Amino acid sequence: MGKTVVLAEKPSVGRDIARVLNCNKKGNGFFEGSNYIVTWALGHLVTLADPEVYDDKLKTWRMEDLPMLPKHLKLVVIKKTGKQFNSVKTQLNRNDVNAIVIATDAGREGELVARWIIEKSRTKKPVKRLWISSVTDKAIRDGFKHLKPGKQYENLYHAAVARSEADWYVGLNATRALTTKFNAQLSSGRVQTPTLAMIAAREREIKEFKPKTFYGIEAKTDTGLKLNWHDTKNNSRIFSKEKADALWKQLKNQPARIVNVNKTEKKKHAPQLYDLTELQRDANRIFGFSGKQTLSLMQKLYEQHKVLTYPRTDSRVISTDIVPTLKERVKACGVDQYSRFANKVLKRDWKLPKSVVDNSKVSDHHAIIPTEQPVILADLNDKERKIYDLVVKRFLAVLAEPHEYEQQIIEAQIGEEHFHTKGNTVKRLGWKEIYNEEENAQSLPLVQKGDQFQHLNITKTEGETKPPERFTEGALLQAMENPVRYMNSDDKHLAKTINQTGGLGTVATRADIIEKLFNSQYMEMRGKHIFITSKGKQLLDLVPEDLKSPALTAEWETKLGRIAEGRLDKNQFIKEMKDYAREVVQQIKTSDETFKHDNMTGTKCPECGKLMLEVKNKQGRMLVCQDRSCGHKKNIAKHTNARCPNCHKRMELRGEGEGKMFTCKCGHREKLSTFNKRKEQEKKQKVSKKDVNKYLKKQDDSFKNNALAEQLAKLKKE
Repeated sequence: MGKTVVLAEKPSVGRDIARVLNCNKKGNGFFEGSNYIVTWALGHLVTLADPEVYDDKLKTWRMEDLPMLPKHLKLVVIKKTGKQFNSVKTQLNRNDVNAIVIATDAGREGELVARWIIEKSRTKKPVKRLWISSVTDKAIRDGFKHLKPGKQYENLYHAAVARSEADWYVGLNATRALTTKFNAQLSSGRVQTPTLAMIAAREREIKEFKPKTFYGIEAKTDTGLKLNWHDTKNNSRIFSKEKADALWKQLKNQPARIVNVNKTEKKKHAPQLYDLTELQRDANRIFGFSGKQTLSLMQKLYEQHKVLTYPRTDSRVISTDIVPTLKERVKACGVDQYSRFANKVLKRDWKLPKSVVDNSKVSDHHAIIPTEQPVILADLNDKERKIYDLVVKRFLAVLAEPHEYEQQIIEAQIGEEHFHTKGNTVKRLGWKEIYNEEENAQSLPLVQKGDQFQHLNITKTEGETKPPERFTEGALLQAMENPVRYMNSDDKHLAKTINQTGGLGTVATRADIIEKLFNSQYMEMRGKHIFITSKGKQLLDLVPEDLKSPALTAEWETKLGRIAEGRLDKNQFIKEMKDYAREVVQQIKTSDETFKHDNMTGTKCPECGKLMLEVKNKQGRMLVCQDRSCGHKKNIAKHTNARCPNCHKRMELRGEGEGKMFTCKCGHREKLSTFNKRKEQEKKQKVSKKDVNKYLKKQDDSFKNNALAEQLAKLKKE
């Protein structure tokens, strides 16, 4: 009987699967057992070839060579991970192997990772699919008992290829056209450009905002009851000072009569379970984590610790098949500070609403919840604990009793005007108990209908309307998920589509898109808010209009969804993308706009004489010739790990040769040669570990030889 190759997406998942399948023999990039060989990718091992693979002349970026539209896009092995690809290919093509199980992440991108490897390995062996939401031993065993036929996911693969090829045709052509036309490093894409356009739109809203002063009327009784004026449409703000003054004068010295006291029993259910975007938003708001950081922590909790389910999900509900496992999951996470509340939850008879269990709203994966694997909180670092805490509390909250309270609305009349106030009395804390939430609602004094109050203190309050807040990273993630308000009125008919397709990008790519916009210097972070840069503003003036609208992504995602369902031919979609790439290049070619570098320096390029640009990168800062065809570069400052002797912050290394010098923000300057001498001197004065151990040993020896030690030794012998 032949063996089956199991292809995982990462080594950590590969090791877990190998352990469950008893593959204990370690090979070079794989594990082998009697029935299975488990190997893995390292993310993508295969990708689409760069333009120069099709034609040598495309090594140089020239407008006259655009658009680049090869008939078929080729696959190439990524050089950096070529060794692992060869290892996987060898296993797939072994004579004793007669089947393949794809065990990459269960989603569109995971399908692409595996299928491209299989295609590049030129193997035609039958394929099955492992589709699981967590990588616990139990989930892996259950998944292998219910393997799906590979054919079932072929259309998903076609959709993944279509997305990747469309991004190549449109993205690479637009980027090369912009860069060559305006002689600047510019890039554009169907997700990053509309995301940047949303930042610009918010910036415009703030700039154009004109604050308005508004007034209110407040009445206070001698029993402490506070009542607020409102009109017949329930508005409590008055935007005319004259009207507010007249109303205040009219109401002064008049008594208040209680006309209605309304008490209502209310229930408030816990917020829905987390999907990745909602978790990234909360982690950003509460802990200041970036979207990428949250995804990375989630990935560790999923793969390494195995205590949370698959992170890249856009579902906020679970499916009915998960319900029987809930008790086991509560027991697994109900330790330490969660144990008391978890025990309360286990005693409940659950009747879960559609906001928690709904098969129709589960896409590839259900919401993020704890796995059945017991957690050891001490194994998690501080940041992992914070993310785990968010997920566990939300999970226990949706299974807990609703929060119950009595809402009291008191309505009063002063003259002919209406006033009211609200207050809540908690009846049962319910799910809020796990968050240690206390109600801050106004506690109202006891009043009855018909009560009258004299000697009121009636005051006029004043406030000012505020502009919309600038985006934080969490708010931007939410806007990317639901970008309808940033669409042109002509495109509003696509609003339903973009809501169905989940907005701009996917839960898996949004954090990377935001990171890319920061790295390309199109936007920057000031404090916790995002600001568009001059380069970002100029890019939006240069790109074609429809590349800035979320509508383009909505149309693409609709078509990709139809390809995944087998209702649209992939080749038809690619033909449309090629036509669109032609249009984009033509629009950029004929543009009359110009690009002005905002990072121009006074330094001339030693090779062509043009002024150079100052560019920041991960290593530090460098000067780059503004003429791309010249390409001269020169380092001006390098980030180092050397610490300032005064403020202990990291210093920059500037200059060349003998003139190299460390500089610090605090003003400290030190030549490299002086710094090295100082370090040598410190080394001599520093006591090494070896010297410390020698000294301690000497102390032990002196104790062993003294009189007390001898007496103790005799005592032991006796």
